[in-house]
Amino acid sequence: MALLHVQLINGLFQGPKQSPLSQRRARAGRCLCLQTQAPPSRTQRIMESLSVSGEVGGAGGAYSYSALKRLDQLWSSICSAQTVVEEPKKVVSSVPGFFGNSDLADKAVDTFDVLICGGTLGVFIATALCAKGLRVGIVERNVLKGREQEWNISRKELLELVEIGVLVEDDIELVTAAKFNPNRCGFEGKGDIWVEDILNLGVSPAKLIEVVKNRFISLGGVIFEGNSVSSISIYEDAAVLQLNEGNILSSRLVIDAMGNFSPIVKQIRSGRKPDGVCLVVGSCARGFKDNSTGDVIYTSSLVKKVGASEAQLFWEAFPAGSGPADRTTYMFTYLAPQPQSPKLEELLEEYWKLMPEYQGVSLDDLEIQRVLYGIFPTYCDSPLPAAFNRVLQFGDASGIQSPVSFGGFGSLTRHLKRLSTGIYEAMSDNLLDSYSLSLLNPYMPNLSASWLFQRAMSAKQQSNVSPDFINELLYANFRSMQRLGDPVLRPFLQDVVQFGPLAKTLGLVMLTKPQIIPSIFKQVGIPVLLDWSGHFFMLGYYTFLSSFADPVVRPFLSTLPSKEKYEWKRRLEAWKYGAGLDYKS
Repeated sequence: MALLHVQLINGLFQGPKQSPLSQRRARAGRCLCLQTQAPPSRTQRIMESLSVSGEVGGAGGAYSYSALKRLDQLWSSICSAQTVVEEPKKVVSSVPGFFGNSDLADKAVDTFDVLICGGTLGVFIATALCAKGLRVGIVERNVLKGREQEWNISRKELLELVEIGVLVEDDIELVTAAKFNPNRCGFEGKGDIWVEDILNLGVSPAKLIEVVKNRFISLGGVIFEGNSVSSISIYEDAAVLQLNEGNILSSRLVIDAMGNFSPIVKQIRSGRKPDGVCLVVGSCARGFKDNSTGDVIYTSSLVKKVGASEAQLFWEAFPAGSGPADRTTYMFTYLAPQPQSPKLEELLEEYWKLMPEYQGVSLDDLEIQRVLYGIFPTYCDSPLPAAFNRVLQFGDASGIQSPVSFGGFGSLTRHLKRLSTGIYEAMSDNLLDSYSLSLLNPYMPNLSASWLFQRAMSAKQQSNVSPDFINELLYANFRSMQRLGDPVLRPFLQDVVQFGPLAKTLGLVMLTKPQIIPSIFKQVGIPVLLDWSGHFFMLGYYTFLSSFADPVVRPFLSTLPSKEKYEWKRRLEAWKYGAGLDYKS
């Protein structure tokens, strides 16, 4: 069709010699026609052939092709920005005086102890707080339900939800869609490491959210579905939500669980460009014959050109619960957003080319069920401290997840008991100022130390290291962790960084692979290594404090006034969780 139009245009403009202006117009017309009639990409053809019943955000959501283009436009705006992506809307504002004395007091349709903005992950903290006797409401702009695409997790992490009363143990079998063992950590051209019972369950978010939602309602929780937050006014005695639909709700505390692109987080960060991003694409497809194991991580051997940029590609794959031949495959990469960074559609085009070789199948033999993709921004200064009285970030909005993870559910299960207990105590003692709430999202050196891993796993443009350096570095580290045993390897695979295991691993790598050290300096740079050294020192310091100072301080907590007791309990938690000592084998 494009060729036909070019011929017609050429024929139309043949004849007497044209002026330069006419010639330029003709060339512009030919270019425009070629652009509009360009053949669709493979991604477009695949996605437009699928039935899309609804759009759900994040990796694991089933999207339309038009939604992919919209997300790529957002991603392009992030990449092209210098420091600020866009001036954020002012959502939260402080109002002097008491809400009870204001003109809006009589217009509030309901009053709560806690209001959660964002329900997909917010329903977990909402249910935990409801179980403690607080009156909790959820504001969710859509219907509160989980997506069809599974989350993969370990059983011990689900048991943490049982421990705090969000689930009962029988629910684990109900929400588990797939089980698979063993799982592989693979390094192309180097070797494989196999592990058991790590991220080996595929949990159905649709079933899990339904179970937790029903429990939340049974405990007296209230859900405002189809409502979104327009503004939040902070009075001395309340936080007041104005919904876009016109209703007014008041509460003592607002929890922001609106994820990576929360408008409140944008306001706090002043629209700042993220320091790093994980781009994820993938699919769930039917037609896999050998489908009993999973890949926690598999690295491509060489840095590859994607679009106009270099990218190190990583893979994750696991059986899906929708059928014995169904399998989910993700391809992801880490990068600092730059104008030349690859678009999601460019990554998907690369995915369709590389996935068959990685999985040992032909694309023609697969029936694509869903196309998956997402953008996961990360910031060095995470977790995010509370910037306002009576407002606290939770989950992905707080940045509590590891910068090398592209999903916050595992981090949520790990921190939920700590956060629900801390929030309840803050409510009980009326410690809802920004300083007291910030103690719930404290500095955690193990999280900050993880930044070196993301930087080391990101391909540099115009790099002066070997194109197989990242694959070689990861294999050397994983081989060392395997030699050091499960107490070193298993926590790391679940995004828990600890001082002893990390020090042992780095020491063994330097002893067994000393020639790789100069390339590490070239890859990440001396300033980054110096910054990381400070966090590594603090990781050791927090380990010492949690191991030796905590047992000395804890017996005296009961003698302290409520405010000091609350603050010291939060410090002890920061030492423990910041050192990764909360991890249970």
